Amino acid sequence: METVVDERGGLAGGASARHPETRTPGWVQRHRPLLDAAAIAALSVLAAAVGLGSIWDVLTVLPEPVSPWWGVLLAVPAVVCVALKRRYPRTGLAITSVVALIALFTVGGLGTIIALLDLLWTVTLRAAPAGRRRILVACAVATAAITAITLAVTTDVRIAVLVGLQLGALLGTDYWWATAVAQANELAELHRREAREVVRVAERDREQALQRERDGMARELHDLVAGHVAAMAIRAEAALSSERDAERDRAALRAVRDSSLEAHQALRSMIAVLRAGGGELVVPPRLDRVAGFVEDARHAGLEVVLETDLEERPTPGLPDTVEQLAARVVQEALANAVRHAAGGRARISLAVDGGALVVRIDSWDGRPLARPELPGNGSGLAMLAERVRAIGGRFDAGPGTGSAAAPRVGGWTVRAELPLVATGAAA
Repeated sequence: METVVDERGGLAGGASARHPETRTPGWVQRHRPLLDAAAIAALSVLAAAVGLGSIWDVLTVLPEPVSPWWGVLLAVPAVVCVALKRRYPRTGLAITSVVALIALFTVGGLGTIIALLDLLWTVTLRAAPAGRRRILVACAVATAAITAITLAVTTDVRIAVLVGLQLGALLGTDYWWATAVAQANELAELHRREAREVVRVAERDREQALQRERDGMARELHDLVAGHVAAMAIRAEAALSSERDAERDRAALRAVRDSSLEAHQALRSMIAVLRAGGGELVVPPRLDRVAGFVEDARHAGLEVVLETDLEERPTPGLPDTVEQLAARVVQEALANAVRHAAGGRARISLAVDGGALVVRIDSWDGRPLARPELPGNGSGLAMLAERVRAIGGRFDAGPGTGSAAAPRVGGWTVRAELPLVATGAAA
């Protein structure tokens, strides 16, 4: 397992606790600044011991040669800055740059140069793209300035050019390495963000798809089952609450049986489709089912009048979506009338007016027949409104005032205008 280290060098996960072999790299990362400082100090001492600190003695402005251990002593501030580079990287780089410049033209030593490169790498790695560009300009300016100072000190163009090339190569390589690592980290972070966004979008799409499936199942269950179950409850309660009459009771039982069988068949069809996948949950009703809806409502105690200038069979040229949605409107309106206006009257009107099929159901004069409480939450009407508006139609439901020919006060009216040329999605 890969050990993940955060920006401060600490372990980001619990891998080291589970795998002992990862503890050493984790410890190294946590104490990296101190280890780097110790390594630079050791290199500085080693260079002084073997005389490597005097490779640029030609640049010194001191009148007499000095001990190489003065270079080790001058490297101490730079080593301290390396040890504190995680907290004060820019301050450390500024201090080390001054110390390195002093050492370059006085006592020499490799410690200050190595510390300068280490801090430059750290600052460049942490900088933003604009900050890295400024660091590049600063490196170029520093190289040019030291080349000019070298020329002034040595009065030898060859030495000045050589020092400028060496210093430029050191700073440029260090800068290029840090920039490459920083860009790789930025690219990796970009890919991680894109992956998280892809996961988030996929999760959102999945939730939306599930919600659409739930909405579809809720609509079909409401259309297929709720009306049958309500009719069964109403007929059973009416039979139980009235005087015993063999013929009437048998008729009520037959109605309950028919409704239960239809609900059972609808549920079996829905379950079969859900198990097999694909296809429609149920075949939507058409206008030829309106007569059956009317008969069911009459059996439930509602006086229904159907007024239509359409044929019982599908009208040629009438879109399937419009025809199915009109049947749904009639079915839902009659079911609500049975629930809330049992024993009352209802009038159904189906007519083509201009470029739309107008469906209107008025119910009124509900009488207090014995029936169970069947509260509704308005979801059926809300789903109908969504379907009608999805094809560019208009849907209204509320307290009614009757028609122009037969005005009245009270009751409930459901009215839908279904354009024959749909302007939205199919219902």
